[in-house]
Amino acid sequence: MDFSLSEEHIMIRDAAREFAQTELLPGVIERDEKQHFPKELIQKMGDMGFLGMMAPTEFGGGGMDSISYVLVMEELSKVDASASVIVSVNNSLVNYGLAAYGNQAQKEKYLSKLTTGEKLGAFCLSEPEAGSDATSQKTTAIDKGDHYILNGTKNWITNGSSADYYLVIAQTDKEKKHHGINAFIVEKGWEGFEIGPKEQKLGIRGSDTHSLIFNDVKVPKENRIGEDGFGFKFAMKTLSGGRIGIAAQALGIAAGAFELAKDYSKVRKAFGTEICNHQAIAFKLADMDVEIEAARHLVMKAAWDKDQGHNYDISSSRAKLYASKVAMDVTVEAVQVHGGNGFVKEYHVERLMRDAKITQIYEGTSEIQKIVISRGLLDN
Repeated sequence: MDFSLSEEHIMIRDAAREFAQTELLPGVIERDEKQHFPKELIQKMGDMGFLGMMAPTEFGGGGMDSISYVLVMEELSKVDASASVIVSVNNSLVNYGLAAYGNQAQKEKYLSKLTTGEKLGAFCLSEPEAGSDATSQKTTAIDKGDHYILNGTKNWITNGSSADYYLVIAQTDKEKKHHGINAFIVEKGWEGFEIGPKEQKLGIRGSDTHSLIFNDVKVPKENRIGEDGFGFKFAMKTLSGGRIGIAAQALGIAAGAFELAKDYSKVRKAFGTEICNHQAIAFKLADMDVEIEAARHLVMKAAWDKDQGHNYDISSSRAKLYASKVAMDVTVEAVQVHGGNGFVKEYHVERLMRDAKITQIYEGTSEIQKIVISRGLLDN
C-alpha cells in the first residue's frame, strides 16, 4: 500500500491551492451574499484545466486520473464550494457521461467545447416528484421518428441558467418503467426550452440553481445518448462518479473549516493564554483532524477504485456518506471554536457550515447512500 502522492499529483494540488487563494478567496463573501455566479472565474478555471480534467486529451481534456480530480476539488472547496460544484458537475456528470457513453459525433460536437470552459454543462435528473426516486420521471420524450418531443420540468439544476448544454433524463415508454428512460443532449436556446426563477438557497449561494421547463422541445434523434432505454443506467453510472466529486467537495469544506479553526485557536486568547492551549479546544481539533483524515482515505479509495477499473458504486457511496457527515460535524465545531466570531461572515466558517449541508442531499441523499451500500453488501 502506497499512500504517497506522485510529483504530478502534488503539482496539481498546489496549483489548485494557489488558484483558490488568489482567485476564489477575494470576493467569495460578496458572491455568497449576492448569490453572484462566478462567471468571470469560469474561463480561468477552464484555462487551468479544471473543467475537463479527466476527459480524453483528443477532445481537449486533461486525461488526468480521479486522484488528481479529487485533490483539485478538495482545494477549491476549502475556499468556495459554489465554484467547486461547477467543476464537479462539468467533470463528473457532463464530461464523464459524454466521454463514457456518447458517440463520436456527440463527443466532437459537445465534449470538445465543455472541456476547455468555452461551454458549460448541466445534468438534469431531479424533478418536483422525482428526487431520490429517480425512476419516477414525469418528463417525457415522445419518439417522432427522426426526433423526440420533450415535455416536463426539472428542479434544482446546478448551472441552470449558465450552462450551454444540458443532459436531460426523460421517460420515453412508461410501460417499460426505468427501461423506458432515455438521456438527451439539449442546447440552450432551443424553442420551448425555458429557464425558471433562481432558487434562494441556504448554502452554495454563488452557484446557479434553477428549475428548467420543456414545452414541446424538439430534440434530434442523434442527440439521444446510447441505445433506446439506456437513460436510467446512464444516470446511475454517471452519478456513481459524481458522488466521488461531491465527497471531495465535502472533504474540502471540512478541511477548510478545520484550518480556519486551528489558525484562529492560535491567536485568540482566553484566561490568559491562546485557546488552543485549553484542553476543551485542543480535543476538538484532535477530533476534527481524525474525522477529516478518515474521510480523506475513503475519498481517495473511491477515486483509486475508479482509476483501477474496479466497481466503485459502494466505495463512492461510502465516501460521500461519511465525508458529508464530517463536513457538517467539523463546520459546526469550527463555528464553536470561533465563538461569537464564528457567527460573523468575515470569518468564513459560517458560510462553510451552510455550504456543508447540501453535500448530504444532492447527487443522492445520505439515506440513498445507505441503500446503495446495504444492497451492495447483501448482494455479495
